[in-house]
Amino acid sequence: MDPLALTLIELGAVVFCLGLLARLAGRIGMSPIPLYLLGGLAFGAGGIVKLEGMHEFAHLSGEIGVILLLLMLGLEYTAAELFTGLRRSWQAGVLDLILNFLPGAALALLLGWGGVGAMVMGGVTYISSSGIAAKVITDLGRLGNRETPVVLSILVFEDLAMAVYLPILTAVLAGVSFLGGLTTVGVALAVVSLVLMVALRHGHRVSKAVHSENSEVFLLNVLGAALLVAGLASAMQVSAAVGAFMLGIAISGATAHNATRILEPLRDLFAAIFFVAFGLNTDPSSIPPVLGWALVLALVTAVTKMATGIWAAKRVGIARPGRFRAGATLIARGEFSIVIAGLALASGAIPAELAALATAYVLIMAVVGPLAARYVEPLVKSVLPPAGMAAKA
Repeated sequence: MDPLALTLIELGAVVFCLGLLARLAGRIGMSPIPLYLLGGLAFGAGGIVKLEGMHEFAHLSGEIGVILLLLMLGLEYTAAELFTGLRRSWQAGVLDLILNFLPGAALALLLGWGGVGAMVMGGVTYISSSGIAAKVITDLGRLGNRETPVVLSILVFEDLAMAVYLPILTAVLAGVSFLGGLTTVGVALAVVSLVLMVALRHGHRVSKAVHSENSEVFLLNVLGAALLVAGLASAMQVSAAVGAFMLGIAISGATAHNATRILEPLRDLFAAIFFVAFGLNTDPSSIPPVLGWALVLALVTAVTKMATGIWAAKRVGIARPGRFRAGATLIARGEFSIVIAGLALASGAIPAELAALATAYVLIMAVVGPLAARYVEPLVKSVLPPAGMAAKA
């Protein structure tokens, strides 16, 4: 068959199936991310049917999906909001980092994957899924709850930590020398700091540069700027995704709101293909050997996220039900754990078993997280003495 025809047929079938999976996920009230990963596993190397034609397109689309994910994340905040969130939540953020980075890093060292594997797995277990958390808060009607600002402040701290972590990870994965690594990390941190300062002082100029009343021109301006900045960032050994995140922070006000509205469908499409592409590159037969470790890691990091949320909520005087709701909302891992694993897998610097473990872990946590957030309160009420639950949330 003609290669172009084969690519179009495979791509059309995959996108159509993604739509069906998203509809199924919506009906059963769960995140579609696990279903997208399972779809990729089914049609990748070692799956039911191997899709050869769309492999190259899926790789490039996955890269664009990561860029759009980080760009949209940056659009949610201004530089001032990021600094304010950091000042308010740094203690809880540091505790979150320590409690949830260490389990993944320790397991990687235990399995003999070395320092690079430890850094990757630490990032996979550290970062909560802000997308799933936001959906859970909205679906359960908790936007006005007292624990919600606590949860959001921790998620903001994690986003800022990612802006520092990803450039360092990129340098480490590149396998540069110690001196070269220090130089690369220094350049990356300097670029990130410079962009944050530009965003803080001249964000309105960046917004004006991409703004247009014509929606077509506006879309082309924003998307083109995101790809251009991501490419330049990548050329400077800074993660392309971080470059897009920085651009998102620099765009603010009505321009950021309009960019979010226009880019959202594109983000959803390319992000879905990104999850499928990750699954395509993971052999399903590599998952069973690491499934036990994934379950252990899921249990440990669910407890550490709960501890983080409970501690952070207790510090601001929230009663016991709200503390547990805060902890449970943070449990889900999703898009950014896969982004980290995807960067590592693409570099070839990690063993294939790590990608399999990350996939199994995210599959578990993306399903367990929303369920824990929904049922933690009645579960706690049934376990703890009524007197302990009498305080107002």
